[in-house]
Formats: sequence, C-alpha cells, structure tokens
Amino acid sequence: MKVNMHEAKSQLSRLAELVEQGQTIVIARAGKPCMDLVPHRPGRGPREPGRLKGRITIAPDFDATPAAVLEDFEQD
Repeated sequence: MKVNMHEAKSQLSRLAELVEQGQTIVIARAGKPCMDLVPHRPGRGPREPGRLKGRITIAPDFDATPAAVLEDFEQD
C-alpha cells in the first residue's frame, strides 16, 4: 500500500495495524517513495565471548602446507 506523507502522519495508528497484519506500507513524498513502514524485528543480543570454548578444535596440521601445493607455487 502506498500513502503520502500527510496521510501517514494523520493515520499512523491505522497504518500500524495494517503493518501488524503483514502489509508493507510505502510512504511517499511528492509522489516518490521515500520510506517503508514495516514490522519491528528485534536485533541480536550482545555477543558472549568464549561461548563456544571447548566445542571447536583445530587439526594439528592446520598450518602445514602440503608439498604438492608448495611445488605448484614454485614452478615457473
């Protein structure tokens, strides 16, 4: 649904109800879309450092480069 800025100001409660029902409202200024009225999505919570401690392992040979790969880089 597309509404102009004046209508959006005066009908905000009604438009909010429509958004809650699943509609996306496009608000236009001078006939050109300038913003969307969409439902709020809660952001992610704060990060917790160390949350995966003990659950991730790195292979002992992680940093070892296979000889074949090294040879491919060193070839002319």
